Amino acid sequence: MNDHDSVYDGLLGGDDAHWAFGTSFEDPLAGVDTTVPDDVDRAALAAYCLMLGDDALVHSHRLAEWCSNAPDLEEDIALANIALDLLGQARLLLARAAAADPEVVPVLPEGSPAPPEDALAFFRDQSAFRNVRLVETPNGDFAETMVRLLLHATWRLAIMQRLVGSRDPVLAAIAAKAVKELTYHRDHAGRWVVTLALGTEESRRRLVAALDAVWPLRWELDRTHDVERRLAAGGVAVDPVDVAAEVDVLLAHVLGTAEVEQPDVKRIGAHGGLTGRDGRHTESLSRLLAELQSVARAHPLGLW
Repeated sequence: MNDHDSVYDGLLGGDDAHWAFGTSFEDPLAGVDTTVPDDVDRAALAAYCLMLGDDALVHSHRLAEWCSNAPDLEEDIALANIALDLLGQARLLLARAAAADPEVVPVLPEGSPAPPEDALAFFRDQSAFRNVRLVETPNGDFAETMVRLLLHATWRLAIMQRLVGSRDPVLAAIAAKAVKELTYHRDHAGRWVVTLALGTEESRRRLVAALDAVWPLRWELDRTHDVERRLAAGGVAVDPVDVAAEVDVLLAHVLGTAEVEQPDVKRIGAHGGLTGRDGRHTESLSRLLAELQSVARAHPLGLW
């Protein structure tokens, strides 16, 4: 260089806009018929997609926090890939929510290039998120992360296996792809739970402590929200009650193989009868969103 300008100045191409959003991403639902069946409540469908999408988005972010911090390089890559799988599911589900009911998308400053799924991820406040609280709590140690992944993946896989038959063709397509991914997620976590439980005295102690720490929020996965109930009755969604027995059997099998007992712990109750599905969350989610959304909120008109 012949002057004292930064070597990065040329990358702006004369445009001083900050970089925050991509402008060349294709619509994740491009080429897919997103028509909502006439007898389906569009607002309810959007709410349901936000529930499943937010579960995936928040859990993806938590798992991504293990990048460069996992016990070994192979596990570092495995957790990153699982996080990417969930992020992909989140993108599709948030895009479906926006297509079903555009009113769920936050109003952004004029000229913002953010696509609807980005707007939903980066510009909603905590109370607008509909994820279960299980996925938002801090990672804890590796054993806690594996127990949390086992609980969520086992439940989510059972849900997606049934959603393949959804009357909403978009949900059915998303579920068909997710089933393959979640099968790996569940099996990966299950193997680690058994390995930790049957490993050293210290690894077993940590696994048992992880079960006690994570299990109190497991019940929220089985709780049926009114949106789930109404859409399930119409063949669009899945009522969590319908998969509870299957999930219980699978988890009992893993714990039996690991030679550990199911925790007998008091569940973390709802706030005034409301849970994460209703927008009631732990303080952990506010800190997670502060990190997740910081760049987008600082530069809402930004471009890559």
